[in-house]
Amino acid sequence: MDSLSIVIPAYNEEGRLPQTLDRILEWLHAQRFKFQEVIVVDDGSRDATAGVVDEYSKPPSPVRLLRNPGNRGKGYAVRHGMLDAEGEWILYTDADLSSPIEELPKLYSAAAGQNAVIAIGSRAVDRSLVTVHQSVFREYSGRFFNLVMRAVTGLPFHDTQCGFKLYRADAAKTIFSRQEQDGFSFDVEDLVIAQKLGLRAVEVPVRWSNVEGTKVTMAQGLRSFTDLLQIRKDHR
Repeated sequence: MDSLSIVIPAYNEEGRLPQTLDRILEWLHAQRFKFQEVIVVDDGSRDATAGVVDEYSKPPSPVRLLRNPGNRGKGYAVRHGMLDAEGEWILYTDADLSSPIEELPKLYSAAAGQNAVIAIGSRAVDRSLVTVHQSVFREYSGRFFNLVMRAVTGLPFHDTQCGFKLYRADAAKTIFSRQEQDGFSFDVEDLVIAQKLGLRAVEVPVRWSNVEGTKVTMAQGLRSFTDLLQIRKDHR
């Protein structure tokens, strides 16, 4: 991999972004990419998220800021960043860096080794790699969501909601330009689109540690279940 974009959706992340960006930039400095960029997509934050990114984006830094037109949702933010990215491969990762950036080579190796254009990080394939767990309620809610997701969509994956996914650029542009979900169900929709288009995706176990401060409310979690039906309807 010679060319990499990293997309980070961010909503009110002034507290966590400095540590995340420091870690990513340190890792990138040790690599030998011909092209690299870090795109932080500010989803209408009400805190100093944009100001933090501005401080990190001074040349020759690879960091740059994109702004959404208000608070549009995580799916909108990721789509905005993925369609704007210029690298040959595009990783999107959550702002809390629950999966360490050092896990990225695992995704690329799996994609390259299995002739895939998408590699999704997974907490479910090898649960021993989860070092800090979510609450029992959230963890088992996630497992139940996955069971329903597989039944409704026919996708084979055990964890679609881990925020650590690598796309080859051409696949990303094809998939995200068709994405309609702006909320937290966008991951499922993108994988359904990929399946419909015959684009191969592989699920890869990654290290993951829960970081407190989730932006997912109970209402949004419940809505994700009804979103599955909409996704099936939209992409029959």
